[in-house]
Amino acid sequence: MSLADPFEFIQGSAPLLISIPHAGTHLTPEVTSGLTDAALPLSDTDWHIPQLYDFAKALGASMIIGQYSRFVIDLNRPADDKPLYTTATTGLYPDTLFDGRATFKEGQQPSDEQRQGYLNDIWQPYHQKIQQELARLKQLHGYAMLFDAHSIASVIPRLFEGKLPDLNLGTNGGLSCASGLSDVVEGCCTAQDKFTHVLNGRFKGGYITRAYGQPNQHLHAVQLELAQCNYMEEIEPYPYAPQKAEPLQAVLKQMLGGMLHWGEQVYK
Repeated sequence: MSLADPFEFIQGSAPLLISIPHAGTHLTPEVTSGLTDAALPLSDTDWHIPQLYDFAKALGASMIIGQYSRFVIDLNRPADDKPLYTTATTGLYPDTLFDGRATFKEGQQPSDEQRQGYLNDIWQPYHQKIQQELARLKQLHGYAMLFDAHSIASVIPRLFEGKLPDLNLGTNGGLSCASGLSDVVEGCCTAQDKFTHVLNGRFKGGYITRAYGQPNQHLHAVQLELAQCNYMEEIEPYPYAPQKAEPLQAVLKQMLGGMLHWGEQVYK
């Protein structure tokens, strides 16, 4: 199977890795040919998240950015495809869009063999790199933090009622990071009044947060799901909106800076 690089990686020096698994738009030929007209715009992409978080490089954060669309394989689902939520969701190989419409034309999904190739050649390398970088950062600093960065349309009736809060923090119910770190990231939300927020609500953390957040091993993971209305236009072609994004980036800078300060204080 000949594939483009499954991820982009930027190595930093700070004890923080930012994971962006759902910004990719690459497709394989068989996925391209099988997508429904509803799926072709790739509406379920986490649009512009690398651009939104580009400032984090100056903080010294490492970044890993998935290059393939979640319609090929979802990097934030477990390899065995066990459901993460009891409510409506999508799987390792999404058969439906977030709004419930079919991802693939009837009978035109990739074969089991092709999907096994995606698992081997896209999913596995992404997760191996996360593991390697967290191990490197922990060796350097004695601890490591992972920030899993996501976004989603602000209104999706199939997944949640009404409009989603602007900032949706997830720590797997408090299991994926130290309580002090959770307090820091939530404190950045409560310190401002422009954006609404919730902790461990509808999005409490996907596979990446749950798998790599091991605070007893000095590995701390936080997920942030952003409502897209705050930094882009939610209609095709989904353009970035710099004037909207600027105040949101200010909060994100405080959040990531707060995480780094917390680590310096706790592990000094």
